[in-house]
Amino acid sequence: MIIDLPDTTTSQVAKNLVKAREEGGVVALGRVLTLIIAATDDVAESAIDAANDASREHPMRVIVLTTSDGDAHLDAQIRVGGDAGASEVVVLHAYGEAASNQESLVTGLLLPDAPVVVWWPDEAPSSPADSALGRIAQRRITDAATAGNVRTELEVLGRAHVPGDTDLAWTRLTHWREQLAAVLDQPPYEAVTAVEVRGAAASPSTALLAGWLRLALDVPVRWAYESPEVWHEGIKSVRLTRAGGDILLERPVPGSAVLTQPGQPDHELHLPRRTLRECLAEELRRLDPDVLYGRVITEGWRLLAPPEPVA
Repeated sequence: MIIDLPDTTTSQVAKNLVKAREEGGVVALGRVLTLIIAATDDVAESAIDAANDASREHPMRVIVLTTSDGDAHLDAQIRVGGDAGASEVVVLHAYGEAASNQESLVTGLLLPDAPVVVWWPDEAPSSPADSALGRIAQRRITDAATAGNVRTELEVLGRAHVPGDTDLAWTRLTHWREQLAAVLDQPPYEAVTAVEVRGAAASPSTALLAGWLRLALDVPVRWAYESPEVWHEGIKSVRLTRAGGDILLERPVPGSAVLTQPGQPDHELHLPRRTLRECLAEELRRLDPDVLYGRVITEGWRLLAPPEPVA
């Protein structure tokens, strides 16, 4: 069910939300959190689709806030039932001066006594925790992959980081980190003496993976970007140097990786780029600060040498 509320107020939105639940038999019980999505019009619908998918694992209230220039007024839309997955969605589009106080626009719509998560799927503030929406949230999710200059974006996120901040560029690395950790947990348990990471220049995950390995292994880490003609997305390869021979985890084509180890046959692995829904659902599983990400975006990032020239 979709209810359009042109030129409205947040109090009217709240009343209509209660009415829609009562008439449609949809209850707020079981909602575990409020997810605020601060997005531009271009990505709002794709973000809602990802949130609806993730809501099947995390029932929640989703508040989508977009802003535009124009005469001051607020348009809203309520989606419940089949149009909202396992969540209830409130879309707010604020114009002109009506968008000047984002916190007041959403405060009356938050679930009582439930955690608040804010997600910026594209343009994020330079200091998420100090922003109007970030101040009311336990967790703040950004995505450095949407920035024009990902290296600059990571530097900004590192300087502004406070516990509770995280980035989907880090979440996309979960399977890479699991595979690399599993390899190092197997015999012959030789020390890693050097690391090389290669990936797409438009992928902040390349730098974050290099920073994680630098921090975790305390060895020199070389990292380089591949030419766009050679590689287009995400991580391409990680090489771990040990006395008995190199370990190479390489993704020659999107979705498929090959693990090469001394004295063993090559292993083909399913390693696709993670979807937006998967990354969002993972971040919503934990509402406590991601301490490891905090160390990587600050300490690990500072320990890295600059990337090598494009290959």
